[in-house]
Order: sequence, then structure tokens, then C-alpha cells
Amino acid sequence: MPESDSKFPEVKGGGSLILAWQIKGKHVLVVGGGEVAAGRILNVLDADALVTVICPFSGLNPEVRHRVTEAQVKHIDRLFEPIDLESLPHPSGEAEKTGPPDMVLVAIDDPDASTQIWKLCKKLRIPANIADVPPECDFYFGSVHRDGPLQIMVSTNGKGPRLAAALRKYIASSLPKGVGNAIERIGVLRKNLRVVAPDASQGPKRMKWMSKVSDQLTWDQMCELTDEDMQNLLKFFDSGKVPSFKDLKAMRAGGDPDELDLFDGSFGFSIGI
Repeated sequence: MPESDSKFPEVKGGGSLILAWQIKGKHVLVVGGGEVAAGRILNVLDADALVTVICPFSGLNPEVRHRVTEAQVKHIDRLFEPIDLESLPHPSGEAEKTGPPDMVLVAIDDPDASTQIWKLCKKLRIPANIADVPPECDFYFGSVHRDGPLQIMVSTNGKGPRLAAALRKYIASSLPKGVGNAIERIGVLRKNLRVVAPDASQGPKRMKWMSKVSDQLTWDQMCELTDEDMQNLLKFFDSGKVPSFKDLKAMRAGGDPDELDLFDGSFGFSIGI
């Protein structure tokens, strides 16, 4: 007897696959040097990409000129040429290191030229984004809120950029204060936990214990975790228990963890003090 259709998620269609694209160390080509290009450049620099900008110097706006002057990007002072998609000099400056870019971002006021670059990128299978032309984009730049390691993107699939920006501001205003710092501290704790319990077989236990830590501590308390607090927290991993923030503060004065009365989370709830 077939399963009921209601048991499975409905396919909605029409969306984009939203991913965190890791482009650290990848070569990104930006064609253009105006305001839109400046925004694109900042986006990929924030993701630690290596950037080449192709645009006559006279077409660079003040922000892009600043990136060039500070050697944050490599600048080629001319118009785009098709050969750039096959043998582009690498930003490292090594003369023998040339090849196609890993990504192309086009932001020029020439629709015909933009479309030609798009077609060349499709032929060479290079992912590309043509500013303000959604049909000629392999991916979109959504409106992003960033607070340290936290990134939240709102996308309207190219239909309403201003609406996406408004929604992003609304979401950002509702986030707990210091959420980025809290995530940073929890990230350090997770990294240290892998040193204490490195075996793959301990993976499920690590995940369960980190869930207890995240559920029990408030955002403010996570922000306040010191390196000493995190080392003390790790002492409770084997037992599967999590001390309260009050207990962690007591341990800063040399308190004995064996003397603490700890909640182990076995009833499915936790209390943050």
C-alpha cells in the first residue's frame, strides 16, 4: 500500500539553492569598477577570495580605487577581453600562473557586452553573475547581515532587492545582543572539545553535549565565557553534564567540580541562570 502523500514535504519549486560558498583562496574576476562592482568586491573580499578587477582606471569609483591602492585587489587597466576567461594572470603576481577565474562578476553599463561575457562564461562553465540581469546569473547576491561568524542572507530570487534589505534589517533588529560573540565562543569550545575527544566514535556524544551547553547557557552568558570557563566546561564532558554559569563562575575561584550539584539534561529541559 503506498505511503500517504501528506507524509512527505511538498515540492514548491521556483526557489534557489542557498549555500555558503567557500571561495577562500579562489580567483574571482570582477568586470567593472563602479558602485555595484564595489559592493561585489567587498562581498568576495570578506570571503577571503583573491580578486582581479578589469576596468579602465578612469572608470573606478573611489572605493574601488582604494582597494587597488591598498593592493587588496589586482587591477588590469583596460576593457575586458574574451581571453581573460582562459588565461587570466593570477593575483599572486607569479608570471607563469595563469588560467580561468573560478567566478566572474560583471557590473558594467553595457547590456550587450554583459550578455556576451555571460555567454562566454556559460560556454566555459564558469559560474557568473551579471548585475541587475537575473536571467543571466548562476547565483544571486542576497541582502546579508553579518555579526562576526554569523551570516544571515535574505533572498527574493532577484525580484525585490530593496524588500530583501528591509527584511534583513528587521531580522537583524530582532537578534539577541552579542549573538556574534556568543557564537564565536561556542565555536572555540567546539574546537577545543575535538581535542579532548578526537575519536570519530565520540561524535554523537560531542553533539549531544554541545546541544546541552547551547540550551543551558543564555546568549549573554556565552559571550562572557572566558578561556578558563571553557576549560572548566570541558571537564564535564565525560559525565555528560553541564554546569550552570553560576557554577562556572564559582570554579574561577578554584572550586571543585566534584562538589557541584549539576543538572544532566535527562528530563529534556534546562535552566539558564
